[in-house]
Amino acid sequence: MDDLDAMLTRLAQTPLPSSVDAIEARVLARIAARPVASASMGIGAMTTAAALVLGIVGAGIPAREARATTPLSPFGPTSPLAPSTLLVGTP
Repeated sequence: MDDLDAMLTRLAQTPLPSSVDAIEARVLARIAARPVASASMGIGAMTTAAALVLGIVGAGIPAREARATTPLSPFGPTSPLAPSTLLVGTP
């Protein structure tokens, strides 16, 4: 650990490079100069209209009634989920 402590002490005593002197001011100036992106009102209106149309069309199309293809009952006589059928395997 003495080597690490000595290296950190030397690093702390080393003078900073001149390029680091005003780095905070340069970073803040670049942030302030960055252009601001703005969305126009037309894009927002088109998106809202598209969402409304999709919602109305989706709600208006009649859906088929959902039904199970095979009745599943864990306690029924011919249940594919019964442990006995899962353990025996297929003949």
